[in-house]
Amino acid sequence: MTVKILFATPECAPLVKTGGLGDVSAALPAALAKAGLDVRVLLPGYREVLDADRAAKPLATVKLCGVTARLLASRLPSGVELIVLDAPDLYVRNGGPYQTANGEDWNDNALRFGVLSRAAALLGTRDSPIAWRADVVHCNDWPTALAPVYLHAASAPRAGSLVTIHNLAFQGVFPFDQAHALEIPAGSQGTDGVEFYGKVSFLKGGLVFADAINAVSPTYAREIQGEELGFGLDGVLRHRASVLSGVLNGIDVEAWNPANDKLIPARYDAKTLAKKRENKKALKARMGLAGPDELPLAGIVTRLTHQKGIDILIDALPRLAALNMQVAVVGTGDRALVQRLEACRARMPGTLAFMVAFEEPLAHLVEAGSDVFLMPSRFEPCGMNQMYSQRYGTPPIVNPTGGLADTVIDDSEGTHATGFHMRAPDANGLVEAASRAVTAMRDATHWRRLQASGMARDFGWERAARAYTAIYERIRPTS
Repeated sequence: MTVKILFATPECAPLVKTGGLGDVSAALPAALAKAGLDVRVLLPGYREVLDADRAAKPLATVKLCGVTARLLASRLPSGVELIVLDAPDLYVRNGGPYQTANGEDWNDNALRFGVLSRAAALLGTRDSPIAWRADVVHCNDWPTALAPVYLHAASAPRAGSLVTIHNLAFQGVFPFDQAHALEIPAGSQGTDGVEFYGKVSFLKGGLVFADAINAVSPTYAREIQGEELGFGLDGVLRHRASVLSGVLNGIDVEAWNPANDKLIPARYDAKTLAKKRENKKALKARMGLAGPDELPLAGIVTRLTHQKGIDILIDALPRLAALNMQVAVVGTGDRALVQRLEACRARMPGTLAFMVAFEEPLAHLVEAGSDVFLMPSRFEPCGMNQMYSQRYGTPPIVNPTGGLADTVIDDSEGTHATGFHMRAPDANGLVEAASRAVTAMRDATHWRRLQASGMARDFGWERAARAYTAIYERIRPTS
């Protein structure tokens, strides 16, 4: 019998996306459907979602946590069936999924995502209001993590539940008075449930009651069981270690393929790497970097945050300049880091190019036009850019944490190497790794082998789909 999966998520590209979760929510369900599973995505009815399909068909009207909402039938661009949770007072707003246009959290996020979690759980119970009931409710991060709490209290038969941790730093913690309307079962409200230092933690509740938990890379699954990256939930995760696993994300290998990428000036593959130089010229022109094209060029496309190690990069810039390495930074984020980068650009115009932006074509150009790609992240649950860069023959320089450790093979590891590991998560570590990269570039044979090894890696979603299918089979109800 085909396993029926409800993939509950707060964002899904291209309809609504703030980060990697949006990409995962588009690609993974498509891979699961291709593998033969009956998968449906549950997504809030943000304005962008409703506008994308004004002919969406009503399925049912439900009352969730005191809110009347409609369930609408639609489809994603991939063809995967989409269930839209239409509650205009909660989701049709000017701003993003989680924040206002001014960058402040919506003051009713507890209700907004409590309702989403409640809807996800309902579709996995005998009371499902539509002619379809999930065997497994797959929850993604804190905005859907209350679903296992509701499912645990539901009468059998009920769906199994999986919580995927994309970033443990975000946990959905709210005062109890904000969560009062969420109808959290009384038996789940204590310290062995959703209570977290006197407040309600959506994610903690999900981790306590889920039938299975996974992080988005094997290394991250281990890291979050320690105090440094456990963000206060390491004890819960250690307690539930028997149901915790790591499943590495994939990437869209069709969209990120230099051989047929229409967003870059010159397409190429492992046999035509000389064409990469044309993309480098185009990137330097776009970013305003002068100087000989023989100078090593390091690119980075990222959120400008402490987590991503942008301050590490800033501290390393003078010594990267001493290596004759140029750096192209593209991203948006923390204003203080933006100001520091702008000051560095003014002092070092021949070394640093910086653009406060996020544009998909520019992201592709950075991957194709850079010689190396920088990811000095302090932690990185999975990361995708390091996989993109290997596909584009742009060896990444990474701090080996989380998915970066799982996907990048250091140059010291021999003929299958694909990039460079920092020896320490600081400026010294970044400069040392960059120095090794510059040295490797001087040996054309060595460098081409490094590029070709990365381009040969399989980072497609089929592998992840198989791993998730095995989890679903393990936790689905048997009757």
